[in-house]
Amino acid sequence: MPMPLLALLIGFFVGLRSLTPPAATAWAGHLGWMKLGRGLAWLGTLPATILFTALALFELVNDKLPKTPSRTAPPGLIARIVMGGFTGACVGSAGNMGLVTSALLGIIGALVGTFGGYQVRTRLVKALGTPDFVIAIIEDLVAIGGSLWVVSRF
Repeated sequence: MPMPLLALLIGFFVGLRSLTPPAATAWAGHLGWMKLGRGLAWLGTLPATILFTALALFELVNDKLPKTPSRTAPPGLIARIVMGGFTGACVGSAGNMGLVTSALLGIIGALVGTFGGYQVRTRLVKALGTPDFVIAIIEDLVAIGGSLWVVSRF
């Protein structure tokens, strides 16, 4: 799999769930699936892995609450841009790709995942007549499975 595509994909999954791909990346670094570059190796430490896992679990629960703001609102969008660039850079560093290029690809992927994921989720809820919660869980599974798939390619 070409490295630029992996950086783009990890960003895409950030667009669906902003903290799941960083948690998957932290686990991959911790378990030795990917060798993170010097400046990013801290993500694979046990404390960082635990922190990002806890944050990701919180996000998975929080996403289902009725008062959670849209991912396209500024706080969620900014978090996705930052985490998309960060995880894209992590994937790029593990694949000996330039950090700036891989971070930009992660950001692009995050933007596509954010707005595309929003559109798909809202349209599926309307088309299928299912509660948002059901589609959100499917989206969770896509983000988790996709993130783990990307970080296991090394």
